[in-house]
Amino acid sequence: MSEKNFETLYREWQEKTRELLQKYPEQKERFETLSGLEVDRVYIPDKPGKRETESIGLPGEYPFTRGIRPSMYRSRHWTMRQYAGFGSAEETNRRFRYLLEQGQTGLSVAFDLPTQIGYDSDDPMAAGEVGKVGVAIDSLEDMEKLLKGIPLDRVSTSMTINAPASVLLAMYIAVGEKQGVPSDRLTGTIQNDILKEYIARGTYIFPPQPSMRLITDVFSFCGEHVPRWNTISISGYHIREAGSTAVQEVAFTLADGIAYVEAARSAGLDVDRFAPRLSFFFNAHNHFFEEVAKFRAARRLWARIMKERFGAKDLRSMQLRFHTQTGGSTLTAQQPDNNIVRVTVQALSAVLGGTQSLHTNARDEALALPTEESARIALRTQQILAHESGVTHTVDPLGGSWFVESLTDAIEREAETYIQRIDEMGGAVAAVEQGYMQREIHQAALETQRKIESGEEVVVGLNRYRLEQEAEPELYRLDPALARKQVESLQALRSRRDEVRVQESLERLKRGAAGTDNLMPLILDAVRSYATVGEICHSLRKVFGEYQPIG
Repeated sequence: MSEKNFETLYREWQEKTRELLQKYPEQKERFETLSGLEVDRVYIPDKPGKRETESIGLPGEYPFTRGIRPSMYRSRHWTMRQYAGFGSAEETNRRFRYLLEQGQTGLSVAFDLPTQIGYDSDDPMAAGEVGKVGVAIDSLEDMEKLLKGIPLDRVSTSMTINAPASVLLAMYIAVGEKQGVPSDRLTGTIQNDILKEYIARGTYIFPPQPSMRLITDVFSFCGEHVPRWNTISISGYHIREAGSTAVQEVAFTLADGIAYVEAARSAGLDVDRFAPRLSFFFNAHNHFFEEVAKFRAARRLWARIMKERFGAKDLRSMQLRFHTQTGGSTLTAQQPDNNIVRVTVQALSAVLGGTQSLHTNARDEALALPTEESARIALRTQQILAHESGVTHTVDPLGGSWFVESLTDAIEREAETYIQRIDEMGGAVAAVEQGYMQREIHQAALETQRKIESGEEVVVGLNRYRLEQEAEPELYRLDPALARKQVESLQALRSRRDEVRVQESLERLKRGAAGTDNLMPLILDAVRSYATVGEICHSLRKVFGEYQPIG
């Protein structure tokens, strides 16, 4: 296309942006440097060509390389969503309220391992794990305690839960009902991404096919009843944490996304009805420029997939909206204050890459759950980037960099090659069942570990610049009596609830699982009766069975 055509597109973009800003005004009338130099909304090349017109484009316009909003952070900063969850629901609620008081703008819930794999706290399988890596949620009563005093019509909540995601979402909806907040006003996200559990993380319950059914049931139910909820967060984060490369993170995450879209279409859902509520979750790792390019490449590749493969018409269906968390696997137990620097660099890459929300890891997370002080520093890192660094003043500041654009192209190209290979295997589910992605990640992780052990890849404080004696930081200590208290609370609930109602709701759920009806209304009914996470998941296990990993 000619330069004139780009100029025409730019004029049209300016007009659309002016109209949009009447509804969503920018935070300042004039953005400027500390020297008083004005900063424009976006910067474009002097002599744009076909590449700039078709591949790079303009912010808020297909293929969204430069971001999904024309004004990005000039109008609204990303959601600062610090991940928290430990011990009891009451203790986690106190941490949530503290973080909200400190300026956090969204909640992010970490659940303990028994909750993640569908066991109650008094199950023998839960022994030694209750409340350790997240909050223990056994029933609606626990969810009520977790969210006490938090207005669900004004606070967005993300829940890192996968196999029992439909159950925890039902609990959230039920708490909203008790607060008087209708489901169509609830905002937030459930991770609900089971494929990456088989690939990288391991908190699965059911085999792939019934798991995919639960996911598409959530898509359909929320499309009708919870329209502002993000029904899945397709997660590359854990793929990267397991040792993948940046290219593999993009490729395997988008391949999973393709599988979810195909499953939803096979269930009879229209792509433009559910796709605007799909969201993604990426890692921000150490190579600053590669990470920026990774986010841009993923956005462009997903836009093309949705338009060309699935025939999406709604631009919102083509927009890759994503949450970012800084790289947990990059944190070191040695010299933990170094992690503050790592996290800052990683967070900056996410912001320059156009993230919609962000979690910054705390300095002590390689050692224990974060203390209140370290959680505050992690949040302050985001706030300093937002308010003091100036990086929010213009959209896609690194757009047009020869290096960044070349990296963006390369990552997109290599990721697309992976996706084609997965397509040839029959798609992401078949690739998971064949162990393909697991093997690729394993090989990448081994290569990284080899480089660290040989010193080829420097990790400051670990394999270079070590201290003879490490200072011992103050760490968060979990109350050892927590598990006992949680079990006592659960047993007290069982003694006073309407047991007949509980068992009837679970029988209806089993019959529904054996049929084809949407399971969300049946799960919601069981949750309202105070059936537990374990009881609901065991009912589904009896029908669906359990997944047995390869090898």
